[in-house]
Amino acid sequence: MAKATFYFPENFLWGTTTAAHQVEGGNTNNDWWRWEQKEGHIKDGSSSKVAANWWEDASADLDRMAEMGQNAHRLSIEWSRIEPREGQWDAAATDRYRELLTGLRNRGITPMVTLHHFSNPQWFVDQGGWENKKLALSRFPRYVEKVVGALGDLTDLWCTFNEPNNYVLMGWLWGRWLPGRSDFGRAMGVLRTLLQGHGAAYHLIHALQPDARVGLSSHFAVFDPANPQSWLDRKAADWQDRMFNQATLMALGQGRLPWRTRRLFIRGVKGTFDWIGMNYFYRRRVAFDSRQSNALFGRLVVPEGTDAPVEGMGETYAKGILRLARRLAALGKPIYVTENGVHDLTDERRPRFLLTHLLELWHAVQFNLLVKGYFHYTLVDGFEWDAGYSLRFGLVKLDPNSGQRTMRRSGELYTDICRANAIDDEIMARYDPELADHVFQG
Repeated sequence: MAKATFYFPENFLWGTTTAAHQVEGGNTNNDWWRWEQKEGHIKDGSSSKVAANWWEDASADLDRMAEMGQNAHRLSIEWSRIEPREGQWDAAATDRYRELLTGLRNRGITPMVTLHHFSNPQWFVDQGGWENKKLALSRFPRYVEKVVGALGDLTDLWCTFNEPNNYVLMGWLWGRWLPGRSDFGRAMGVLRTLLQGHGAAYHLIHALQPDARVGLSSHFAVFDPANPQSWLDRKAADWQDRMFNQATLMALGQGRLPWRTRRLFIRGVKGTFDWIGMNYFYRRRVAFDSRQSNALFGRLVVPEGTDAPVEGMGETYAKGILRLARRLAALGKPIYVTENGVHDLTDERRPRFLLTHLLELWHAVQFNLLVKGYFHYTLVDGFEWDAGYSLRFGLVKLDPNSGQRTMRRSGELYTDICRANAIDDEIMARYDPELADHVFQG
């Protein structure tokens, strides 16, 4: 019998997150598919053509969620399926999404539906996409209206955008994702348009579905100075934090951006959220570097011996989830951890990652922070954007060639936690005896 148990609240949401382009397969009508076709854009040369084959049949994975004790799942709608050509709507695609949402609900799983998760119809991009503010702020709300009208009876939990900040960083500053730009001015213009698109979608969804719960998921990282005694390192960390974290928070909370500019205020965005989603993966220790202009003069420093599973991104840091939850709590709205996970091909580090991060999340709950759910990233290995299948985040291993699934040990751990709605000493000792000794005896 367990001697110590960390309980989570009743009705806490335990789930996983997927994105349409990463798991559906056959999304050949969007901009990401076109980007994939150019040599060198995908690290391992792999393709999303089949992915996890959810568009053809997701039933086995939906069954797996239920068997694992999950009571929620975050998935996205692929705009290019709903509106494959401008102004033309595909009823069969809508029907397929109804099947997916109904399948979740029939298994006792609450759907959280994301309306934009990085991919766009090719026709939209050909006309300027998110760089064309007039186009974007007319076409995106029209798409939202169609989706909510068609699916609103199956969910009231909506996420407008996934990681607008990271989308802009990777595509318009670092140039690793489409459209492959490195232009700070354009990046800021796209960020403003995305946030205005969120505001428009928020008001529209509430007009169609007054009791809807609408928010967005932002990518949050912890930025600490590499040398806390260095004023320059502290400033560089603060600049990166302002750009990456505070832009979204201040736009939602105050309707403005966190730096001095004549385009400081963003009309129609202040207060447009019923909840906030935290996507958290890593900490970045930042050293001032005058050569890093596109990184706001900050250079990533990873001390020797640090667990940094994805090169160039940052280090594993469980306490960050509590630090960020405290920060988001200042907004006064419910918090969902909408993505949290680690690349781990062998599944050696993922069990400890899960346990340590969820223990910090438990502390957040004990401090009465409004944390309402946790969505692990991800259920089954997906097509990881520019990395293809060279990065593996799944609780379930996927063979992209055969489609075979294999439950990982971390998946078994997550199953035990979801079913118990708790972490106890027996669970911890089963999956990480060293950590259990440290927590319960140290």
